Amino acid sequence: QVRLVQSGGGLVQAGGSLRLSCVASQRDIQLYSMGWFRQAPGKEREFVADITWDGWLAGRIVYADSVKGRFTISRDNTNGTVFLQMNSLKPEDKAVYYCAADSTPVRLSDSSDAYDYWGQGTQVTVSS
Repeated sequence: QVRLVQSGGGLVQAGGSLRLSCVASQRDIQLYSMGWFRQAPGKEREFVADITWDGWLAGRIVYADSVKGRFTISRDNTNGTVFLQMNSLKPEDKAVYYCAADSTPVRLSDSSDAYDYWGQGTQVTVSS
C-alpha cells in the first residue's frame, strides 16, 4: 500500500504563488506516473497535471488547459516526491488539491479512474 502525504497550500492573493508537495511512503513510487487533481466546492474533481516517471523527457508531462503556462509539475524520484508549482494564481484556482499515483508505468491520464493511490488533499484559497 502506497501512502501519499501532501504539504503546502494555504491562502494567497490573486497573482501570487504556492507550491504543493506530495511525498510517497515507498521508493517504488519512482516508477509510477504522478498526477494532481483539484476539486472546488460543488464541482467534480478535475485534472490539473500529470508526469511520468521519466518526466525529464519530452512529452512526459500534460497540463489542463486552465493551468497551462502557470503551473509546473515536477518530481524528485530519489526522494519519492512530486511538486506542483502554482504561479499567477486566480480566484478560480481555489479548490482542494490532491496528488495521485498511477502504478502503470509511462501512462499519462487525465482520468481520476487511472490512479490507484491518493493524497489526503490540501486546501488552496486565492483571494481577489
